Amino acid sequence: MQSTVCELNKCTGCAACLEVCSKNAITIKDSLKAYNAVIDNEKCVSCNACHKICQNNSPIISKKPESWYQGWTKDKEQRLKSSSGGVATALAKYFVANGGIVCSCIFRNGKFIYDFAESLEDVEHFSGSKYVKSNPTGIYKKIKGYLLNNKKVLFIGLPCHAAALKKFVGEKNAEENLYLVDLICHGSPSPRNITMFLENKDRNIIDVKHLAFRDNNNYRIMLNGQGLDTPGVYDSFLLAFLNGINFTENCYSCNYAKIERVTDITIGDSWGSRLSAEEIKAGISLMLCQTEKGLNLLEDSGIELIDVNLDNAVAHNHQLEHPYIKPTKYDKFFNVLLKTSNYDNAVKASLTRTYINQQIKRILVKLKIVSKN
Repeated sequence: MQSTVCELNKCTGCAACLEVCSKNAITIKDSLKAYNAVIDNEKCVSCNACHKICQNNSPIISKKPESWYQGWTKDKEQRLKSSSGGVATALAKYFVANGGIVCSCIFRNGKFIYDFAESLEDVEHFSGSKYVKSNPTGIYKKIKGYLLNNKKVLFIGLPCHAAALKKFVGEKNAEENLYLVDLICHGSPSPRNITMFLENKDRNIIDVKHLAFRDNNNYRIMLNGQGLDTPGVYDSFLLAFLNGINFTENCYSCNYAKIERVTDITIGDSWGSRLSAEEIKAGISLMLCQTEKGLNLLEDSGIELIDVNLDNAVAHNHQLEHPYIKPTKYDKFFNVLLKTSNYDNAVKASLTRTYINQQIKRILVKLKIVSKN
């Protein structure tokens, strides 16, 4: 007999329940459409630890920003190769240079996982946007151990994972030495999506050493530094992602899609920036600070901080107001995908006009009739 830690299909995949379960009775089940933390009741001793740690069962306190900026790293080379303004990398580099430990997401051996960096070289592995869910299994106890040994830790990740970490270590342990930075997340799919998509292209994700979803400011899947598709054309995975149709079910009722945040700093793209076209092309980050600790970190990290209109920033980042609205063709997309295991078929069936337009553009770009930009 099995049951779930939280409401069916609402699991964020934070995996905090796995780490508090002393009987190994919990497994995260990934159905492609949704995650669920499933309890094996034959192993369960009804201690209730998993239910207590779950962020869906007892939400964590969030705060409105105290200050807000747009800007970029002052390291021109880093900004050039970053997908936005390079702020996350600037924060991480400053932190390790001053004796701290950074925890963030990396792509390794075909998986998206969280790892730790204690050197500038290690930080480089965190670079790049990841448009799938990362697996945080195993990080909570390690971070709590660092904190109990008076080590400073900077966590950069999804807001639901930041919330889980804050609950796991406890508010008191998080006050001084834990610095939390969350991303403005518009929703995230199961990593099985990208694995399936690459299989459709006769690529094995295990053979990919470096996987990126953006080429600087351009949305484009890059495998080992090479573009997978025609420049300027969106492939099926990115079409699904950019149209919000391949996220897991919980993302459409996300508890963190609002201006109030659970972290010290929130970062994302500064969409709708009123700065010059040249600066926008170079990459601009949006930064919201919820705590004085977060503001001090920003000010010390070699980041160009420029005033930004918060109302305008929120208007261009709907995730600071409400979760992504589930597309009407969501179920059709997954029905076709689960039936055929073919990403092109699923996107063609659910985003027909958009899919066909990209096929036409692919031909026109190859014939040099239209620009790839």
